[in-house]
Amino acid sequence: MMRVMFMSENSMKIDDAIARVNSIKEIQPLVETENKKTPSGAFVEIKNVTYRYSNDAKPAVRNLSLSADKDQIIALVGSSGSGKTTTAGLIARFFDVQKGNVLIGGVDVRDIGKEELMNTVSYVFQDSRLLKQSIADNLRIAKPNATDAELTEALHAAQCDDIIERLPQGINTVLGSEGTYLSGGEQQRIAIARVILKKAPVVILDEATAFADPENEVLVQKAFTELTKHSTVIMIAHRLSTIRNADKIYVLEHGEVAEVGKHDELIEKGGLYSKMWKEYQSAISWKVGEAV
Repeated sequence: MMRVMFMSENSMKIDDAIARVNSIKEIQPLVETENKKTPSGAFVEIKNVTYRYSNDAKPAVRNLSLSADKDQIIALVGSSGSGKTTTAGLIARFFDVQKGNVLIGGVDVRDIGKEELMNTVSYVFQDSRLLKQSIADNLRIAKPNATDAELTEALHAAQCDDIIERLPQGINTVLGSEGTYLSGGEQQRIAIARVILKKAPVVILDEATAFADPENEVLVQKAFTELTKHSTVIMIAHRLSTIRNADKIYVLEHGEVAEVGKHDELIEKGGLYSKMWKEYQSAISWKVGEAV
């Protein structure tokens, strides 16, 4: 009976895995235009965009408009479900809008060829995963013909010198070999080095400091500064301390822009962002009290 029970459990797991694979295979690719255009510059603009994940669902974003210029850091903040990740996904064209336009360099993303768009936009997820290959191989995903000198330069810009120095084979160290593993924050720095190497005009950071300890967070922040030298940077952040110096902060609520401005301006305004900042400050100063 125990064997039958375990066989039934494994059968359920297999059926679920097959169903997930089939659901991915059934997804239709986005339609590509025959008249492909090349974006001029890294200016990002979202104009009156509405998007819902299914026909009977509420809009994830509604009549949303915002813009991000070259060499700027733009932050998207808001509570869970406010539309931050959806907005970032629309810029990268993970899905298409139902209303409005998403423009990069004055060109609608639907009119940009797939390869061109992938070269234009780099996306760093909050849980970036590195392949079980060497650091060099992981970086060359962004630029296959990159020299070792270019790799070293990108790693230095991403504040990764301390990581490389302690690896037995430097940039040629294979992750997972000889007990070589990186923390979440260290993996994020390597992922940012890959983005710096690619030099994409538009960079999207989706909670890039989510798994970073305070020390790693400081280094990641320094790496962000390097990104703005050649890219438009769009950040999604829950840790409000990471976006205090952003050029523009968009506060989203229910898929719409509730407030926009710099950190100090929004604090002085005393609106939604000011409330979020006070709650954030209270959360980071919270400590477990002594037992009575």
